[in-house]
Amino acid sequence: MSGVPKPSLSEPSAGEPAGPVRLRIDLGYDGTDFSGWAAQPGRRTVEGELSRALTTVLRVPEDAGPVRLVVAGRTDAGVHARGQVAHVEVAEAAYGQLVRRSNRSPEQAAEARLRGLLPADVVVHRVCRAPAGFDARFSATYRRYSYRIADALSLRDPVRRRDTLWLSDELDADAMGQASARLVGLRDFAAFCKKREGATTVRTLQAFQWSRADDGVLVGTVVADAFCHSMVRALVGAVVPVGLGRQSVDWPEGVQTVGVRDSHVTVMPAHGLCLEEVGYPCDDELAARAVQARSRRQS
Repeated sequence: MSGVPKPSLSEPSAGEPAGPVRLRIDLGYDGTDFSGWAAQPGRRTVEGELSRALTTVLRVPEDAGPVRLVVAGRTDAGVHARGQVAHVEVAEAAYGQLVRRSNRSPEQAAEARLRGLLPADVVVHRVCRAPAGFDARFSATYRRYSYRIADALSLRDPVRRRDTLWLSDELDADAMGQASARLVGLRDFAAFCKKREGATTVRTLQAFQWSRADDGVLVGTVVADAFCHSMVRALVGAVVPVGLGRQSVDWPEGVQTVGVRDSHVTVMPAHGLCLEEVGYPCDDELAARAVQARSRRQS
């Protein structure tokens, strides 16, 4: 899933009225000490930290309220991200003043200032003017997550304890791979989701596979057009019993077919999960993709 086009740095055409500037922000974070992505009163969140930093950088008046962001994936408390993507709309004047007296571009200035204001567990990789039609959430064609499991005492690396689940019993990766492969495709994943009123639980699971990393840790790769709340951790929780020999390889598919939450499926701990990448189509397909995704989410 490489080769995703880089965002355009296109400027408005000459003579066009200056409207809001939509910026794409690529970032990563250690989710350990956050109550998830979404801003919540009285809680430390990734969106809250980034919004405060943007409000300062853009010199947003206090009475205007915090800067609001749209994100590709609203990660839960404790979940990490290397490839998170968000967008924000800013006034043309505020965007232009980022340069001040430096010879940097507005994007470079935004990157530098955000990095100076954000805490060490949030890192902005890139800021750029988004191409026409770009929506961080609805233009995305896939989200790729990883889940790390150390299933032997010898694999327990204390340096990686914040992003790796430790299990006492060894897992059968081949059996887990067989079970996972049977869940791939366009399906109703209600059995693995926390339902929300009016929201569909139909998703296209594009890949679900397991492999051993160089350090011996078992890594699950889960790719879909979109995910429901807690879906990735529930999918992992459905195949771990297969790896432990407690369920057959066809059991997770049976749970999915029934379509209701099964008490034998554990929603796995958040710290083993990481959003690795969000994929987008080429620039001239962004707007159409957003329209398509919105209509499907609302059906």
